[in-house]
Amino acid sequence: MQPLSHAQVLAIAQENPINRALLSLLPTLDIPHCMLTAGCLFQAFWNHRSGQPAAWGIKDYDIAYFDEDLSWEAEDRVIARVQQASAHLGVNVEVRNQARVHLWYASKFGTTYPALQRVTDGIDRYLISSTCLGIDVYTGALYSTHGLDDLQHDLLRPNPLNLQPGLFEQKAASYRERWPWLKAVG
Repeated sequence: MQPLSHAQVLAIAQENPINRALLSLLPTLDIPHCMLTAGCLFQAFWNHRSGQPAAWGIKDYDIAYFDEDLSWEAEDRVIARVQQASAHLGVNVEVRNQARVHLWYASKFGTTYPALQRVTDGIDRYLISSTCLGIDVYTGALYSTHGLDDLQHDLLRPNPLNLQPGLFEQKAASYRERWPWLKAVG
């Protein structure tokens, strides 16, 4: 089996018409260090593998960006701008300034979170290694923290950069409900 390439993952992600629309729309909004990330990418891959429609089972579309303005008001303006521009897509779009995550993470998840220095730092900390993916909306480049081997081999492995066994188990179980052939390991 040939190793999975960035080009293949990008092509499969863009089989989802919502991903294509967001990758076309987001660069026009002038959001600093903006990436389309998370489930809409790896779940499109899993759908491709299982013969499902590209958007099947995707609960939301995550937009990560990095702006040193840590105010809620600044993030809220970006959220409103993206939601207004993407409302016609009829999907849940979640927008988060990665520079602010440490301000609210503990109250939501019960554990501390370091202040991030760039947008990819947030992707690096997703709970499952194979899900640490993002597409830079300005360059179209795929970012992958841990490579693509686990994604290619259908593995759900705890991310060594963010070990949280309880949350990992919940997330892995949620994915396995929709894609039961995925294998939780490690």
